[in-house]
Amino acid sequence: MRGIISNKPLRIVVFLFLEILSIAMGMGVPIFTILFGFLVGLFIPRILRTPSELSTQNLASILKAALIPSAVTLMIMALIWLPTLSWLSDSTRDLSNFGIPMILFSPRASFIGWIVLMVLISPFLQFLMILFGSISWIVFIPNRWRNDISSSGNELAG
Repeated sequence: MRGIISNKPLRIVVFLFLEILSIAMGMGVPIFTILFGFLVGLFIPRILRTPSELSTQNLASILKAALIPSAVTLMIMALIWLPTLSWLSDSTRDLSNFGIPMILFSPRASFIGWIVLMVLISPFLQFLMILFGSISWIVFIPNRWRNDISSSGNELAG
């Protein structure tokens, strides 16, 4: 498997395909994309090959790598959901029949809240899930994948 997905352009194409597939499975609602973020987070430390001691430079590289998929999700969500903002100025449009949960006081407020949730909050949740996956991999998976393992063999000794 490592040989198949070893070059960078193929990794990007596979990631974009899986990202779009996860958005399509949720029919534009990125719940599967947020969950997919955990799997992406598990692969980030393997791809970056961070050493066993976590310095601020290594954590910054994980943070930057987690921002990229979240930015992709933000752009896709903006392409999907932001064109519907023109419905706010259309007085003939019935926002209560849009198919979103009406959890706020009015259909207009619920519509605005839904757009904010889809475009801004969902990519941020994916970002947090990617970070959670990366930190989980670093903490819970054995150190056989790291470049410089401590000579004592103690995984906790940094």
